Amino acid sequence: MQLRKIGHSTLEVSALGLGCMGMSEFYGPQREEESVATIHRALDIGVNFLDTADAYGRGDNEKLVGRAVKGRRDQVVLATKFGNMRDAEGRFLGINGRPEYVRQACVASLQRLQVDTIDLYYQHRVDRTVPIEETVGAMSRLVEEGKVRLLGLSEAAPSTIRRAHSTFPISALQTEYSLWTRDPEEQILPLCKELGITFVAYSPLGRGFLTGRFERLEDLAPDDWRRNSPRFQGENFARNLELVRRVEQVAAKKGAKPSQLALAWVLAQGEGILPIPGTASRAHLEENLAALELTLTSHDLAQLNEIAPHGAAAGERYAEGAMKVVNG
Repeated sequence: MQLRKIGHSTLEVSALGLGCMGMSEFYGPQREEESVATIHRALDIGVNFLDTADAYGRGDNEKLVGRAVKGRRDQVVLATKFGNMRDAEGRFLGINGRPEYVRQACVASLQRLQVDTIDLYYQHRVDRTVPIEETVGAMSRLVEEGKVRLLGLSEAAPSTIRRAHSTFPISALQTEYSLWTRDPEEQILPLCKELGITFVAYSPLGRGFLTGRFERLEDLAPDDWRRNSPRFQGENFARNLELVRRVEQVAAKKGAKPSQLALAWVLAQGEGILPIPGTASRAHLEENLAALELTLTSHDLAQLNEIAPHGAAAGERYAEGAMKVVNG
């Protein structure tokens, strides 16, 4: 397994991580047995970086991951997040970055994961009502107490990242990044490189769209969250499908699947970038991992940059309400 180092640490993780969100919510029916088997298979073949959050399944995803890694803690680098509050029915209640809540959320996550220490602890979304210095200060105290090893932020603005990093070293910044979401290239990626922060790319397969598995909206389960995503709607869906078809053509010439080509492209953007494609399927896990063996030439990269330049995807990546809490 190829390894990449997490910023400001000696911690090494697999070059592809495993996003666990869809195992518990958002992407259609859950199959817990297959999800656990997928995590076990990932560990067996060297994928050691697992990503979850307390908001996924209202805590159920952390519980699932905790059960799956029980007895194998030494093989796992666990990342989880706090800050997105939800009620028992799943309704979003807002973002909380208050110091007292930071501790409360961490203790709850440790209990659900059934571990003593979280390897990488992110603020899931920035609370703009609380100075980032106060939130990160509270997170740093968790490091001092041994509850957390490394700190991260998710969907934070450049100025927020700088202020947070001045308070305590930020090891990872997690933001959406793929062939159809290239916004981080303008400011975030250069800043992470400058500060030695690992960039963790979530949704590197465009929420599954770049796999080529979707021909129409009806291919998604009735309760699939993506049905409400602007990029999966109407004319946006059709335009984005055209983009995927062109990616498929390049992939076919290399004897690869579009998902593998899309992941190889992210991996080729630099050693400081760590993609975490999500899946609850062993077959898709192994399909994704084949991207590590795919070498892209300068011609391949130029083709993909022409097919999917910045802003190529049609539609915002989140609905209006969710877009208001990114880049905080």
